[in-house]
Amino acid sequence: FQLQASGGGLVQPGGSLRLSCAASGFDLDDYGIGWFRQAPGKEREGVSYINVGRKFYANSVKDRFTISRDNAKNTVYLQMNNLKPEDTAIYYCARASRLIFSEWRNSPNYAHWGQGTLVTVSS
Repeated sequence: FQLQASGGGLVQPGGSLRLSCAASGFDLDDYGIGWFRQAPGKEREGVSYINVGRKFYANSVKDRFTISRDNAKNTVYLQMNNLKPEDTAIYYCARASRLIFSEWRNSPNYAHWGQGTLVTVSS
């Protein structure tokens, strides 16, 4: 099976992007899916997570980012609004290896990762 992240690009501060994480070979609805990001010189950090209808966000993106899932398209989305230069990073989607909620930020809880898509926020 595979996870394919897409939708990154160059955007000005205050702009918006929508990232997609398309799954093949398994049903996304059966698993928790997380979005992570890694900026140059920084550790990977959890951005958002969706599982069993519950949604979680990092404090730094709360009220600006929205995670959603389209089961018909087997795709999870991350709508990113009011983007800031500090949002610049490679964004990855990942499938949780077990049922998790409060531990969603811990990357070792994810066994399968997409290839990443670059988001650059700059004027």
